[in-house]
Amino acid sequence: MSCTRRDFLKTTLGTSTMLSLPSGAPNFLVRAAAAGAARRDDRDTVLVVVQLSGGNDGLNTVVPYADDEYARNRPTLRLEPKDVHKIDSYLGFHPRMEAFSRLYKEGHLSILHGIGYPDSDRDHDGAMRDWHTAEPGNPNCQTGWLGRAADSVWHMNQKDTPAVFVGPIVQPFGLRAEHVIVPSIRSPEDLILDLKPAGFQKDRAADKNDELLRFVAECRAKASANSRRIEAVTKPTAEYPAFRLAGTLRTVAQLIRADVGIRIFFTELGGGGIGGFDNHANQLGNHCALLHHLSESLAAFVDDLERDDLLDRVLVMTISEFGRTLKENGRRGTGHGASAPIFLAGGKLKSGRVGSHPSLKDLDNGAPRFHTDFRRVYATVLDRWLGFESRLVLGRQYEPLDVLNV
Repeated sequence: MSCTRRDFLKTTLGTSTMLSLPSGAPNFLVRAAAAGAARRDDRDTVLVVVQLSGGNDGLNTVVPYADDEYARNRPTLRLEPKDVHKIDSYLGFHPRMEAFSRLYKEGHLSILHGIGYPDSDRDHDGAMRDWHTAEPGNPNCQTGWLGRAADSVWHMNQKDTPAVFVGPIVQPFGLRAEHVIVPSIRSPEDLILDLKPAGFQKDRAADKNDELLRFVAECRAKASANSRRIEAVTKPTAEYPAFRLAGTLRTVAQLIRADVGIRIFFTELGGGGIGGFDNHANQLGNHCALLHHLSESLAAFVDDLERDDLLDRVLVMTISEFGRTLKENGRRGTGHGASAPIFLAGGKLKSGRVGSHPSLKDLDNGAPRFHTDFRRVYATVLDRWLGFESRLVLGRQYEPLDVLNV
């Protein structure tokens, strides 16, 4: 669900927020109304989700260069041992991911192997919906997991928006919420609001006997303060490469510096619809360019935050709807697969690799099998990073992964 500046203004001024819980509100909102403020005040951590649209080929991202099965099944797509950035005697990063290799060595990047889910959908729309709702097989789910996360910390005195989409495409379903309005922006300036509408009576807003007007006045003051904080950080102070994702992450970094209460950022690489990572033909060059954009953009973002001692507050997570098949097709591309690696980046990571690389001899319909449910990753970032209750968001408790120093 996209959101206009007018919608964001409504949220900031509180007109979309009920002063009491609505009739028939879900139980999780009732509990969150009582506990949300305390949970939000506990931490100031930030989650940044980067979607790799189209199904990223994990085997040519984190390359099992020493595996004979990899070499035999990819006569034109295989990457040579001499070209990859070696992680160990079996795996290496794609040749154009030098920046990721550096982040890995510095302890700012982790690889989560074999991420997927049972009976995964290999259709783009179906698989993406599964990842966005975190309810595979439920076509009737009307909210996204990050939208529910935002709802779960909603409370009656909320004045900040907890989540935002940054990018030029239609807002991804994962941010669809039931109660919270999630804005879509392209630059920090989109959140700078002109709060001088004609007809607003300052003396009435300050009337201590009118709770509604006092609340509106407080919201206006908060929105005005946030706008000033955003204006103060809109001038670029760090160098980023000239890639769209890099520009988007620069915007995210500026809003993190502004510290206006946003806990969740969502952005994307690959474009809307099927997405640029869907490489059924001539994969080598296109995939190479996308991975270079990802690696350089994310490294610039990490370096930018680290310079201002902000990196320990931030966790970046990549997602993609599925991996690719082991065997290349006759058009020098790959088919839709199952599991794929997820990357985490930030200042509070515990280890470089999590889980084993999937076997290339035991395949799921031609693709590497998953061994770790993606909802365990979601539970990790919700419970252990953001301090939200993942059970309320995901519908059940998933065991978090031991990947964070928190």
